[in-house]
Amino acid sequence: MAELQQQLRVQEAVDSMVKSLERENIRKMQGLMFRCSAACCEESQASMQQVHQCIERCHAPLAQAQALVTSELEKFQDRLARCTMYCNDKAKDSIDAGSKELHVKRQLETCVTKCVDDHMNLIPAMTRKMKESLSSMGK
Repeated sequence: MAELQQQLRVQEAVDSMVKSLERENIRKMQGLMFRCSAACCEESQASMQQVHQCIERCHAPLAQAQALVTSELEKFQDRLARCTMYCNDKAKDSIDAGSKELHVKRQLETCVTKCVDDHMNLIPAMTRKMKESLSSMGK
């Protein structure tokens, strides 16, 4: 039950970060992309291939931004997963060494809580870094 609460804490914080990035950065980039793509279609002298290339150029910054966000989130998840795996390994080692189950369970919960707390503290800096990167892409 405690592990589920920890997962929810992280999920809510990450969801909040993603919504903020979408609202403040991605949405503006989407608007630019659509306006740019529309301008490509207005070019009556351009060939079909030129229009498609123009539209692809318009889409590139948004695709790059989405790839950045996805990559950062994957790295964050991987780090958190490695931390909790370490906790599970430590708990298994304690059981193998003959520790009482209740003691090991508490030890595991404490370790996982520390992982979550440590990673929750990384979210503001990760958000700031992504916003800076997205701002420079959107120009």
